[in-house]
Amino acid sequence: MRMALQRRIKSVERSMAETHDEKRSLKRSLGVWDLAVMGVAVAVGAGIFSVGAEASARHAGPAVIISFIIAAAVCGLAILCYAEFASSIPVAGSAYTFTYSTLGEFLAWIIGWDLILEMLMASAVIAKYWGVYLGDAVSLFDLEISMTLQLGPLSFDWGPVFIVAIFTVLLALGTQLSSRVNSVFTVIKVAIVLFVIVVGIFFVKGANYSPFVPPAQSGAASESAWTQSLFSFLTGSDPTMYGVFGILSGAALVFFAFIGFDVVATSAEETKDPKRTVPRGIILGLIIVTVLYVAVAIVITGMVSYTELAKLDEPSLASAFELVGATWAAQVIAIGSLVGLTTVVMVLLMGLARVVFAMSRDGLLPRALSVTDAKRGTPIRIQLIVGVVIAIIAGFFDVQVLGDMINIGTLSAFVLVSIGVPILRKTRPDLERPFTVPLSPWLPWISALACFWLMLNLSTETWVRFAIWLAIGMIIYFAYSRRHSLIGRELEGDALGGIRSERLK
Repeated sequence: MRMALQRRIKSVERSMAETHDEKRSLKRSLGVWDLAVMGVAVAVGAGIFSVGAEASARHAGPAVIISFIIAAAVCGLAILCYAEFASSIPVAGSAYTFTYSTLGEFLAWIIGWDLILEMLMASAVIAKYWGVYLGDAVSLFDLEISMTLQLGPLSFDWGPVFIVAIFTVLLALGTQLSSRVNSVFTVIKVAIVLFVIVVGIFFVKGANYSPFVPPAQSGAASESAWTQSLFSFLTGSDPTMYGVFGILSGAALVFFAFIGFDVVATSAEETKDPKRTVPRGIILGLIIVTVLYVAVAIVITGMVSYTELAKLDEPSLASAFELVGATWAAQVIAIGSLVGLTTVVMVLLMGLARVVFAMSRDGLLPRALSVTDAKRGTPIRIQLIVGVVIAIIAGFFDVQVLGDMINIGTLSAFVLVSIGVPILRKTRPDLERPFTVPLSPWLPWISALACFWLMLNLSTETWVRFAIWLAIGMIIYFAYSRRHSLIGRELEGDALGGIRSERLK
């Protein structure tokens, strides 16, 4: 069993060699700034205007600032692990490719399946919210435009379909073109975030920061076993708000705002000088995002007491401005949310296509999908299929309830990548590593444990859905992927050849 598992590990050299396949290779056109902008683009979305207020109101109070710092630290540890892998194995597929080189094909399939879950759900949910924010922006300016269209007996939201269609076409035309469009939108939305921060400072009152860590109190009595965290469910402890555990649960919530940096690693095969570019781009993007998030958290908790935010059904940054009388800011925030979500949709669409591309090139999904356009160097077939699927899901279904699935998919990938760093160092000490995680193996193990802890703070219901998704993935793997895997077929051929040789003797 051990040898079978070992044989299913894909060598680093093979992964690198496959990037030179003319029919299945991606064009290298991205630099450090392109990757940093991509990280900011996928992380700075509507969440910056809402998740901080929600975490302050329901979880941590003013100490949500610490929650953001904890989430950033956990993400940062995982990103260091991604950076080491991406500099050593600059190949499309992100955590899937890294896991294939360390833990073997089966776990690589599981993590690839997790990444598909993360990016599929994230793309659909964000596209759906884009349509909602478009409707809000339209209504704020007193325009009467219906956001729902009737298609025979079916009704669908045209906003998500529109934005997915636009970026699917852009990504099919070329990564560099879409990167330029992404850069323009990212500059606009960061400018809006900075504007909101600067204006909000004038409404900050020191008294709102006290108590900085509110005393712990019981959570909602109506919280069922399905909606409470898995940790609370397993230990039988009562759900709590505020206090130390409130800060930690707040960190699990705001971690949603940091998802997407693993998507940047999926573009490693499309970067110039990836061994230097990828680590620098990912880390620079994380630093920019962390500064923006902490600044927003400081402003929102200083503008309005967390107790006032807790009285609202859906607290947000816009709510804070309304409570201090600056209702005009709602229009600015609506535009900021819309622009913010625009680039998130694009980067997630690209990331999902690259993961499917990598799995297809390995034979775990149909190989025909991984053929790239000779002129543009993009996997047009996959990009179009991904775009159509996401447009259908976002346009016709209510997907907001699946938001936590994004977090658990991301965190599970972070756990395996963190574990993979010390494993690859042990199995391949000779491998060139332009970037290395400091204090290995301790920091990678701490990263894995921290990510797993955040997973335990997600709801029991999310874990059950995750288990169902994994079960579906295993059925697909054993029914199709294992038999069609390129490595598996080669090993079977070698095994049959050995058996024939023995018989001839």
